[in-house]
This record gives sequence, structure tokens and C-alpha cells, in this order.
Amino acid sequence: MAGNPARESLDPNDALDRLGRLSLRELSMESLLQTVAELTRSVMPGHTETSVSLLVRDVPTTVVSTGQLAVDVDESQYESGSGPCLHAARTGELVVVADARTDTRWPDYMPQAAGRGALSSLSVPLAIDDDSQLSGALNIYAREAGAFDEEAQSAATRFGPYAAVAAGNLHAYQSARDMAGNLQAALESRAVIDQAKGVLIERYKLTPDQAFQLLARASMHANRKVRDIADVLVRTGELPVTTRRDDRRAAQRTPGPGSPARDGPRPS
Repeated sequence: MAGNPARESLDPNDALDRLGRLSLRELSMESLLQTVAELTRSVMPGHTETSVSLLVRDVPTTVVSTGQLAVDVDESQYESGSGPCLHAARTGELVVVADARTDTRWPDYMPQAAGRGALSSLSVPLAIDDDSQLSGALNIYAREAGAFDEEAQSAATRFGPYAAVAAGNLHAYQSARDMAGNLQAALESRAVIDQAKGVLIERYKLTPDQAFQLLARASMHANRKVRDIADVLVRTGELPVTTRRDDRRAAQRTPGPGSPARDGPRPS
């Protein structure tokens, strides 16, 4: 996500004060992260771009950025599987690259960074949630070598906690939304399967377990999910494949819980 190209130079204390006055009720977590990235860029010397990387079970993604340079350099690390932002996220260490043209760490990454114009960088680790295997990094890329002195490093690390909280909340929100979507889909699947079982119970005088077995056999014959088979039956009244008579008989011979088989020996 590209930020506003207009650059505003701020004192770190003023930028942190702005963050402290933001209303979380009026901003999404993604908007808050974007603001953290833009304010971090505004206090850094030189011509910089920033990004926030998230590492979920060691799978990285860039959630916000202020420009294409940051996105490109992040992705070059994801492709090679190593680099300063990944190292910061994995180890919790602050990583400074003074000059990508001479730095011998991560040899697959450094030439790409220099070739894209990111001659120096600073990656601030974000400790978010160890239990969920969730970490991240606030990344700052400069087009000049040696852009980040001790004062710049100190200023950048002060933004880390804001980014960590926002990134953690963003991940929690997205996870909850995905879980809710999966639950809704599961409930809908169960409902349509129950409806299809009702059709079969009425049509063939089966028990609920026998009706499900018939759906399962149709699923195997058609190589489709049981939920899809059930949906077709509910909508059209027909199974997607011709159900052979011996399938129906097999289903009828499958006893329900606590019930004797229809074709089996009856107790005397």
C-alpha cells in the first residue's frame, strides 16, 4: 500500500506525540500501521521508505509500506528466504546495513538491494506473540549509504512498540474474521447436508446414518465434496450421479446407532 508521496520532516518526539493522540476507534489497525510507517519515515534522515513485515509461522508478508522501493526490497528477501528484515523478525535483533554494496551478510540479498537503490537499511524487530508464532519488523530503507547513525537508530526503535501493538491487533482481527467465515461456511454446509439427508430419509425410508452413507457414496462416485452433492440434491431433487440400486440397498443394510440391520438377522 503506497503512502502519500509528500514528505514532512518531524522531530521524533512530535511524531510519537501524534501517534499517542490517534483515536483507535476512528482508525483500522491497517490505517494505524500505515501511519506508524509514514511517521517513522518522516523522522529518518535522507530519502527513505518504510514498511512493516509480518512473519506468521515463518511465512512473511508486507502489510503496509510507504513506497514501492520498500515493497520490492522486502519481497527480494522473501524470495531468497533471508535478509535483514527476516533476521530481525526471527531473532529479535536490531539489524543495521551500512552499505549493501560492501556488506557480506546474506549474499543472495545484498546485490539485489544495492541494485534496487536501497544502499542502507534499518530493521527494528517487533515482538508480537510468541505463542502464535507471530513476529515482525519495522523496515527503513535509504537510498544513501550510512544513513542511520545512533540517533536515527534510537528514534526508530521508539516506534517499534506502536507498530508491534498495531500489527498484533491487525493479525488478531484478521484471524477472528477468518475464523468467523470458516464457522459460517461450516454451519451452511451442515445445514444443506441435513436437508439432503431429510430428502433421502423420506424418499428411501432410511435412517439418518444410512442417508449420509448414500451421500458419501455419491460423493465418491462423482469425485465431489459431500456438501456439493447435498446442494445439488436439495436444489434439483436428484443426485449428481446415477445412484445404483445396490448402493441404496447397501445404505439400507447399514444399521443406525442401536438399531439392527434391515437385512440382517432379527432377534427372536
